[in-house]
Amino acid sequence: MKVAFSLDALMDFTSLPKNQQKIITRMIGRLMQNPQSKDNGGYGIPLGHKGNNNLTGLLEGKLRGEGLRIIYELDDEGNMQIKAIGVREDEKIYDIVAKRIKG
Repeated sequence: MKVAFSLDALMDFTSLPKNQQKIITRMIGRLMQNPQSKDNGGYGIPLGHKGNNNLTGLLEGKLRGEGLRIIYELDDEGNMQIKAIGVREDEKIYDIVAKRIKG
């Protein structure tokens, strides 16, 4: 399995404080163990519709205690394509990723 960051997601990651970068790195490691949706026995949470955004096909990994989220999708080979990384701010991350996937 491979993990790829979009340029935007990489910028999200590098803009976080070092302690949050370490947490995100551990989260990615855990997600890599089984990135499938929880419906299929994995760790990913299917997003579907969030607010006015159709995020069907995207998955989320989150640490509620830390308020951090990773939004990703799986390609046909099961590799993770990370689209956004952020701190939960009243679902702002969903608006951000919706804009990114629309181009």
